[in-house]
Amino acid sequence: MTIRVALADDHRMLLDALTSVLASEEGITIVGTANDGPAAIKLAQEAAPDVLVLDISMPGINGIDVARQLHKEFPKIKVLALSAYLDKRFVQEMLKAGAAGYVTKTAALTDLPRAIRAVAAGQNFLSTEITAAVVSELAPPGTSVTPPLSALSPREREVLRLVADGVRTAEIARRLGITEATIEVHRRNLMHKLEIRTVAELTKYAVREGLTSL
Repeated sequence: MTIRVALADDHRMLLDALTSVLASEEGITIVGTANDGPAAIKLAQEAAPDVLVLDISMPGINGIDVARQLHKEFPKIKVLALSAYLDKRFVQEMLKAGAAGYVTKTAALTDLPRAIRAVAAGQNFLSTEITAAVVSELAPPGTSVTPPLSALSPREREVLRLVADGVRTAEIARRLGITEATIEVHRRNLMHKLEIRTVAELTKYAVREGLTSL
């Protein structure tokens, strides 16, 4: 079954990038986009998507209020929050407003397809960064909380393994059939997700998680 998706974000470049990424995903169809709160509500009313990917910070009506209104009027539409905010208060408010998931913009290119499929199937979805932020607040002082290997996408795990094995960027790109620039994006995303600052720390993480024996 094809999942009908609508996107609402006031940053045109991000909107175009997400549209491009999702257009290549099998089983997902983009039915429309919106650049502000009122337009997002109108789009939901007219296009009746299965999933609405909704930015929190938008002109006119913010994403929380849009989610709250749509949850009352169109409860069958699954709202998936998209935001740069990691503060748990925003997460809580979006979930209270009826959102089924929360994806950070830094992880959107990798997490969004999985998140859309999850909420369309009636599940909840939180980006790794959000889960880590919430868990870290519950952990005892001084405790280091690092997301498990399962929190990474298959491609991220593949890149991490090769980086930890000491393979150069150009060779990783050749093996995976992607550009060196894309490898660097994956490397930055890995460091951001795992809150790791150096390749040496990435290697230690990969060894600890059993991804490599080096």
